[in-house]
Amino acid sequence: MKWLIDFWIEGSLILGIGLLFYKLVLEKLTFFDWNRVFLLSLMGMAVVIPFLSIQLYEAQPVLQEFLLPAFEFGQNKAEVQSFNWLDLLLKVYLIGFGVSLIRMILGLVKPIFQLQLAERFTYQGLVLAVHPKFEPASFFGTILLPSFNPENPEHQQILLHESVHVRKKHSWDLLITHLFKSLFWFNPLVHLFEKVLRELHEFQADYGVIGSYSQFDYSRLLLRLIVQDRGWQLAHSFNQFQTKKRILMMNREKSNSVAKSRFLMVVPLVATMVLVFACDQNIADENAIKPENTVEIINENGDTELHGMVNGKLVEIGADEIFDVVENPPQPNGGMSAWGEYLMANLKYPDKAKQMGIEGTVVLAFVVNTDGSISDVEILRGIGAGCDEEALRVVQNAPNWEPGKQRGQEVRTRMRLPIRFKLS
Repeated sequence: MKWLIDFWIEGSLILGIGLLFYKLVLEKLTFFDWNRVFLLSLMGMAVVIPFLSIQLYEAQPVLQEFLLPAFEFGQNKAEVQSFNWLDLLLKVYLIGFGVSLIRMILGLVKPIFQLQLAERFTYQGLVLAVHPKFEPASFFGTILLPSFNPENPEHQQILLHESVHVRKKHSWDLLITHLFKSLFWFNPLVHLFEKVLRELHEFQADYGVIGSYSQFDYSRLLLRLIVQDRGWQLAHSFNQFQTKKRILMMNREKSNSVAKSRFLMVVPLVATMVLVFACDQNIADENAIKPENTVEIINENGDTELHGMVNGKLVEIGADEIFDVVENPPQPNGGMSAWGEYLMANLKYPDKAKQMGIEGTVVLAFVVNTDGSISDVEILRGIGAGCDEEALRVVQNAPNWEPGKQRGQEVRTRMRLPIRFKLS
């Protein structure tokens, strides 16, 4: 359930950041094709980036530390009497998702049946469907008209406008957008996103007309044919909304090629979103000693000392140095079975996690010192709801281990431990 909440939050943030960037930087540009690519890519980023997990490392990856066998700690769900808000939240989301999908399917199927009642024919390579109850619109590869006279200039302007929608496959954009809206039906930003994308489609179609007809005559046609009903949700009505904004855009001077440099700002924007929402940084200890970098040196008194490479320099290994891997790894007193018994006896499933239905794996790192004591316990990956703190408490209070050894000398060694919290 946690991954779904993370998806809702991160996807919504990506959508909000992208829309804000579009409004501030790109919306007034007349590079409509480029803006369209950005908006469609924004949907993809909002869906994909939250699921990416890119590991960033410095020096050697933490994965070279000793990884203990995962310990699974369970709690019977029947023992949880409190109301589970997460289950309710999931059910509400699934209901909303299902309703949105049904509406989308009806919006797709209904016009298909209605088109069967219309007169359909081909004109200049375009498929026209004529019916008195239709408003001028386009639906995938079909142009809908209440009537059509090839000799009427206004009909030709409408036809040219809708042909741009068909040629650029704008209905497919809307289909993808409605799927996206189903995923984020609870977020009001998706409705703003659809409005922005529809506006952009109309700007593209309007520019396709004023290249061949008078801008003044075409603007008067838009004003005269204002309609209140937007029609089918996957169709592009000729004059569906934002007429004033469309006329202002047609009168705007075309953006010069230098303005395209604004799109270069998209690169750091995407990189930042990937870094923030998809990257997990694990920094290895710069002073950690690798076993292949250790040597024995005989000092002036004839005693053997263990030295290692630290930041490119050969230094004597002291009590504070930490190994990632050693020849003889640390062992819990009594073996792994005793370690499992200790964890089972001392771990308690947090009440908050039980109430919220939280499950998952907490990954900890800790250091086994030369005297066998455990220190430097930290959470590498947590699941919240008190599980992180509980795992931390139990490991911090664990009994001493047998320390690790490198070339016969006891050394400090870093370990990793996954603890799986599971409601059975």
